[in-house]
Amino acid sequence: MPKNLVAPVTPTAATAPRSLWLLGPALVAGVAYLDPGNVASNMTAGAQYGYLLVWVVIAGNVMAWLIQYLSAKLGVVTGQSLPEVLGARLKHPWARRAYWLQAELVAMATDLAEVIGGAVALYLLFDVPLLLGGLITGAVSMILLTVQSRRGARPFEFVIIGLMLVITVGFLAGLFLAPPDPAGVIGGLVPRFEGTGSVLLAASILGATIMPHAIYAHSSLARDRFGSAGLPHEEATRTEASRIRRLLTATRWDVSIAMVIAGSVNLGILLLAAANLAGVEGTDSLEGAHAALAAGLGPVVATFFAVGLLASGLASTSVGAYAGAEIMHGLLHVRIPLLARRLVTLIPALAILGLGVDPTLALVLSQVVLSFGIPFALIPLVALTAQRRTLGVWANRAWTTIAGVVASVLLIALNAALLWLVLTGA
Repeated sequence: MPKNLVAPVTPTAATAPRSLWLLGPALVAGVAYLDPGNVASNMTAGAQYGYLLVWVVIAGNVMAWLIQYLSAKLGVVTGQSLPEVLGARLKHPWARRAYWLQAELVAMATDLAEVIGGAVALYLLFDVPLLLGGLITGAVSMILLTVQSRRGARPFEFVIIGLMLVITVGFLAGLFLAPPDPAGVIGGLVPRFEGTGSVLLAASILGATIMPHAIYAHSSLARDRFGSAGLPHEEATRTEASRIRRLLTATRWDVSIAMVIAGSVNLGILLLAAANLAGVEGTDSLEGAHAALAAGLGPVVATFFAVGLLASGLASTSVGAYAGAEIMHGLLHVRIPLLARRLVTLIPALAILGLGVDPTLALVLSQVVLSFGIPFALIPLVALTAQRRTLGVWANRAWTTIAGVVASVLLIALNAALLWLVLTGA
């Protein structure tokens, strides 16, 4: 039997789980769309530009649905993660190392945002110094990773999904007390920018919404949960084909639910800031936004916000560490224990906290770094899932590939425009 493949399971009434039990991998990957970088980017966008960038959040979420489904499909059909497939295709060692380096930098930027977000949340809730808060966030994430390492995929999913519920309640509670202006929301659906700052925030929002490490992680999560669904080629038996079809149907539902939750929360954060923080001084930081929410909507809403931010940091940093380990294993064929990797990747975040760098600025800029890593994950994903030699009869249909190419072009064009504006000082 080929490496990384497991024997197909016959979907009999006795062995096949109900479709609901197949949900989970996308919800875990979806936590990446609810990390503190999202909070900072969307909160800053709403406070500075009102409803201007509503269209960016919605467009990013639509593109994210397609991208996460393609990633999960690759893992379901091949029984391999995207880094593993790329590691096998990139024959030259230096090519694999160069690709790993950019992916590793993206993973580190992700971890930076998540640890800083958790530290800020602990400061807001309990007045814990930022450096100590970063250490606590890292320690709790190590506990969560221990659950994944020792208990397997399913218990880890339950923990992360529970944190996702806390995140959702924490960030959306304020909207019930201070709903947004419907006319402003409708106006924000018109694609447009207002200067370099709005382009920077748009790239930051997309970097936080379509996160490279989530693309890598989702294929790994699907592999860990389902193994290989069977042979992807024409010679697959009817039973194997039926199981793949069932898993892919469940995966589409899984991704849809995850993206609806993530999109609603991200949009809610922007709308909350646009309706209540626009024009308020000091709201360009998470601490200032928390203080403004407390002053305008009361301490209960502000506390909900801080609790959501803490859950966001704890959940997303665990998924980020998992993704980083899978990237290294797939591309360099090196397996470092998750806990050891967690310790190493804590260093940059703790250094920034210790040096006193503005946490919100670090969060927003980390999301820009993520946006530049998108093409390196997205283009190979679209190309691989369009190939029959990779997915056989499950390769993308023409319209799916076209949609993936369009999304890639749009994201790359926005990043190129951002780079030009920053370099020219426009």
